[in-house]
Amino acid sequence: MTSCHNETKWELLGVSMKPVTVQVIVNIPRQAAFAAFTNGFFDWWPRDYSYSGHLVEGLVIGDCEGAFCSEFGPDGFRIDFGRVLEWSPPDRLVISWAISPESRPEPDPSKASEVTVEFSPEGETTRVRLTHQKFERHGDGAGGYAEEMGSEMGWPHILERFRASVG
Repeated sequence: MTSCHNETKWELLGVSMKPVTVQVIVNIPRQAAFAAFTNGFFDWWPRDYSYSGHLVEGLVIGDCEGAFCSEFGPDGFRIDFGRVLEWSPPDRLVISWAISPESRPEPDPSKASEVTVEFSPEGETTRVRLTHQKFERHGDGAGGYAEEMGSEMGWPHILERFRASVG
């Protein structure tokens, strides 16, 4: 079961938007959940949510602070969709989200939002809580982008795919 809390209100003067938060419970221990989310990213990420679509050959979340999050395609194609800002296995991962509201790569780090993923043990299971914040950095289209990522076809769909992939 996926739960989502999405408030896409923003203040015009402060330009501070509310984050999108989604969480799922997975039936594996925290260490395994963190590894499946990061090392197994290509295994569960929806192909149609990649820049290369069905031609995508790999998706990688770097395994240390400062490392790139990258997509690989045919003929040596590579695109970086973010950077690891915090790498704290098995508890927490923070990445910059350098994908524009138009689904294009955003090379300017000051225009990237942030995605935080927290892994909390709950007995034999793990609560995975994803928070996408700082949408205002995306500029024009940020409000619609936040709404899109909070919709059923955004982070709730993506995190549900992760949950289904790990059982």
